[in-house]
Amino acid sequence: MLWRLVPLLAAMAFLLTGCGKENLSALRPQGPVAEEQLFLMKLSLGVMIFVFLVVMVIYVYVLLRYRKRKGQDIIPEQVEGNHVLEIVWTIIPVVLLLIIAVPTVAITFNLAKDYRGHEDALHVKVTAHQYWWEFEYPDLGIRTAQELVIPAGKFIAFDVISADVNHSFWIPTLGGKIDANAGITNTFYLKADEADQLLQGRCAELCGASHALMDFKVKTLSETDFNAWVAKMTAPAPAVPASAQRGEQIFKDNCLACHAVSAQGLSVGPNLAGFASRSTIAGILDHSDENLRKWLEDPQKEKPGNKMMIQKLSNDQIDELVKYLNTLK
Repeated sequence: MLWRLVPLLAAMAFLLTGCGKENLSALRPQGPVAEEQLFLMKLSLGVMIFVFLVVMVIYVYVLLRYRKRKGQDIIPEQVEGNHVLEIVWTIIPVVLLLIIAVPTVAITFNLAKDYRGHEDALHVKVTAHQYWWEFEYPDLGIRTAQELVIPAGKFIAFDVISADVNHSFWIPTLGGKIDANAGITNTFYLKADEADQLLQGRCAELCGASHALMDFKVKTLSETDFNAWVAKMTAPAPAVPASAQRGEQIFKDNCLACHAVSAQGLSVGPNLAGFASRSTIAGILDHSDENLRKWLEDPQKEKPGNKMMIQKLSNDQIDELVKYLNTLK
């Protein structure tokens, strides 16, 4: 019978919950915010396990000690109305709740601090779109998309908002999620401990057909490397090589209305400044010429419901466009 497979499937599902990517796990904190939140999870879990074990020990003891035996009719001593016992089992839950509540409240208020004015904070505005992420650095004059670049060891003060439906901004290894709502700006901060990491972020609220594909990457750099990245992003764009100029014209004819190629440019779609240096295409495909061709041929096939509208291009035009996009480093 199929019902006999239910316990096996339940056991397999339980084991599979421990599987996943190292850069997408809240149980592998890479910053102080995630570490504090993991501490709260461990604290709550520890108290729950303690209560469960105490209850089970008492249960087994009573089950064995007062079980009915042949030839015996023992009635345990009745303890209702015992003031000492009533005080004990009232105080113990209160103490356990305080053990959980005090650090939870303290850490929650600490994480709610607004670091936008902090001298050691980098201000980043995050705008969620169906189905991509826009990152703006107001103090640096930089706009980019799909890859969040941050310096390690610095507070990152986020302003999070949505351009359409409700989303949720989440970098599991750096901290908990925060809602991205239209017309409402939510603020919080994160901090990465180590440089030279490639972490993964997700949308954590169902937002449409491609919600599961609304990913982004987080690059953590040393302060020196981050300053170098800022300098490159704000520098004038180099001349397009002759081999990519036909692709540049194809881009202008078909894509420029929605996509900027300058870090200072405003755009309807993702800003493509530094596109060739990103690790993924559309946040989901490994960056390669083959995957870029697949995306340009049929964006809806790769990410259903996205708002990229592109005219049907010939294979030759796509090849030329790939050459040009690979110059946007």
